[in-house]
Amino acid sequence: MRAAVYSFSLRGAQLSKKVGAFLESLGYEVRVEALAKYAEEANLPAMAGNHYQVTEKAFKDCQAVVYVGSVGIAVRSIAPYIKSKLVDPAVISIDECGNFVVPLISGHIGGANELARVLAAHIGGQACVTTATDVNGLFAVDEWAARNRMVICSLNAAKDFAGALVHNDIVGVYSDFPVLEPLPRNMELTSEFGKYPVGMAVTLDKSAKPFTTTVLLLPKIVHLGIGCRKNTPLENIEALVLAELERLKIDKRSVVSIASVDLKKDEAGLLAFAEKYKWLTKFYSAEELSKVEGDFTPSDFVANVVGVSNVCERSAVLASGGGKLLLRKTSLNGVTLAIAIEEITLDLNKTGLKTE
Repeated sequence: MRAAVYSFSLRGAQLSKKVGAFLESLGYEVRVEALAKYAEEANLPAMAGNHYQVTEKAFKDCQAVVYVGSVGIAVRSIAPYIKSKLVDPAVISIDECGNFVVPLISGHIGGANELARVLAAHIGGQACVTTATDVNGLFAVDEWAARNRMVICSLNAAKDFAGALVHNDIVGVYSDFPVLEPLPRNMELTSEFGKYPVGMAVTLDKSAKPFTTTVLLLPKIVHLGIGCRKNTPLENIEALVLAELERLKIDKRSVVSIASVDLKKDEAGLLAFAEKYKWLTKFYSAEELSKVEGDFTPSDFVANVVGVSNVCERSAVLASGGGKLLLRKTSLNGVTLAIAIEEITLDLNKTGLKTE
């Protein structure tokens, strides 16, 4: 992850060094820049342009942007570049004395709220967090989803969910996966559709709607094991995979990776397919695949060519960390596919700093 820290006074420049060093300790790749007229004395690089120009660059390549100066400077700097809480970086303003650390945008999904808290603790300041769920000590579904590899299908539903919690209503939690208890305040686990008007559902079924207003959260836990003949075109792979995902009601956004035997690591159609959908690729040796435990569909032909009797099922399970097969070997036009999912347990109290 990358971060940028900008300062606008000599005192602010000195504080920005401390902020930058702390961000580096958290794993950020950090650039710390000062206003040109203070840069030399502070022994920092000068901003490459005015505050609008450096902000435009930071919004393109950083996950966190910190302004050491007035909130007004920060607000004016970011105003032209704000797009959506789904894509905007975490933006924080700190006064030059380090008294107040203010998350301005992307408090939950971008991680600005939690980052402001840990920054404030480090420099001896006060984090000024204003989001309704935080100030009321309530569960923030968008923040939790972002920290637990979940896709939020509707931000409007997430707002209604937060509104219900703030209003002190009970909201439902539906899950296809085990859930640790106790749940956060005003949340109740249910398998009964329609019991609560508002709730969140963690499921791979993209059509699920257990509540009138459902925050549908899709876990990113799906791994595709694929085998194919040499020079199989992208279109053949795509035809099988997309059809099976649709039949199983799995959203493409739940897919993490494509896995296969290492003999396929240069297969153009397979690589192009992965690139088209921005999925990771994982390639394993026949020896690695042979060690995967489970009941798999054998093929003498595959064993003779590859050195292991099954590629798609074994690679899917291995990529999922030993998860379970959701789809056993299926074939079409020279392509074989299996789907495995990671085994997960949900902890609704698990949140924290953004790490990716």
